Amino acid sequence: MKTLRLLILLWLLPLGVTGQETQETQEDPGTIINGIVINDATDKVLENVNIVNLNKVLGTTTDAEGAFKLRASVNDTLFFSYLGFRSIRVRVTNDWLKYDHIKVKMTELGIALEEVVVKPVQLTGYVEVDAKIIPIYDDYRYRIAGFGGGYEGGNTQPGAVTKVLSALFNPADFLYNVFGKRPKQMRKLKQMKRDDEIRNLLQSKFDRETLMAVLQLEKADIDEILNNCSYSVEFIRTANDLQILDAISECYEEYRILNREKN
Repeated sequence: MKTLRLLILLWLLPLGVTGQETQETQEDPGTIINGIVINDATDKVLENVNIVNLNKVLGTTTDAEGAFKLRASVNDTLFFSYLGFRSIRVRVTNDWLKYDHIKVKMTELGIALEEVVVKPVQLTGYVEVDAKIIPIYDDYRYRIAGFGGGYEGGNTQPGAVTKVLSALFNPADFLYNVFGKRPKQMRKLKQMKRDDEIRNLLQSKFDRETLMAVLQLEKADIDEILNNCSYSVEFIRTANDLQILDAISECYEEYRILNREKN
């Protein structure tokens, strides 16, 4: 009798463990929540505020009335960013789901931005003259057979090629610390690339704030990742956040291939 009970217990145990794992890994899809974003000082609505659910990696923007809709669950964190205003994080609470419509106030930054003058290139129509006028950028991408993307060495000097080969065959420990020890954050890269709203908002941003919030990295870490992946200083300085996202994603995928072959 004892043997029969033991067999039944051993038979039920895996089912219980499997059920628990399934329940833990199944993500709560959440519900659609509503809100409105306003200026804390004037109570005026703010249009085109960028909003990202950091947990579900979903994005949206406010409309002309300052309103937005986004799928979220209790305890999800929403990241609000808007040019000239301090970025904030707001936790979704039971009250938000209960009352459905919440006002989120953003504070304007008291920093005067310097005026930036962009000078267009004036072409004359003469090839000999225009060839000297058009600026030349010495940032080259090197592509090696067998790898999906390229590596940017910075310029055509011999050291650039050496830098590329070094990045390929000697992956830095820093990349392992970032990619290998942050599997959840790296999985969010694919989610960000799939969400059209997030891609659209990243295309117009250059501050790295949204990337930092989602990937839980500092700006210096992002720069260091790209530097170790052989992207030039010029690219790191001038690329928009969508280009940075694609660059990190490409570097991560190729790092996985190299790490797999190494092991």
